[in-house]
Amino acid sequence: MQKDAKTREKTKIRKCFELFITFLKASTFTFAGGLAILPALEKDAIKKYELLEREDFLEYATLAQTLPGVIVLNCASFVGRHVAGFWGMLAAGFGAMLPAFGFMLAATVLANLIPKEGAFLGVLRGVRAASAGLLLAAAFTLGQHNVKNVFAVIVMIAAFALVVFGKLGAPLVILLAGLAGYLYQLVKRRGEGRGKRVS
Repeated sequence: MQKDAKTREKTKIRKCFELFITFLKASTFTFAGGLAILPALEKDAIKKYELLEREDFLEYATLAQTLPGVIVLNCASFVGRHVAGFWGMLAAGFGAMLPAFGFMLAATVLANLIPKEGAFLGVLRGVRAASAGLLLAAAFTLGQHNVKNVFAVIVMIAAFALVVFGKLGAPLVILLAGLAGYLYQLVKRRGEGRGKRVS
């Protein structure tokens, strides 16, 4: 019994360390934040360390972006809690936020020393372009997981149009999408209930 308890404890500590490294690495080398970080997280959390199933990861990633706050921290909290409980949540969250804190501190100190022209601007342009590509990759991955029927396709297109052309804020669009999903499920259940009565 004691050996089993020690083994479980060691496994939990190892998982906490792997969570910390996964989120630290992803947050350090991914610019633009938010959804852009998902491909890097998926590579380590699922393929390298096998901390959780891909379906669970994508489910938590979807939940993370619908809640208020920093997306990567929300995702770290969900994934960490799932993998190693409270301490896993802390390890993942600390790993996710440490690079941002370090970079912001360095940028504040070096703000007046960094050149605002020439080669440095070229670096920023390249990083911004790559960030757009990472966001598209993350959107594609989440789309594969979440958009599986006609209703989901309609909601996806409507959400895109409302944000881009209607200039609505993301929180309002998420609320409207949630309401649409609720009504859709309500109508679907009533239809299924009538079908059972007829049969």
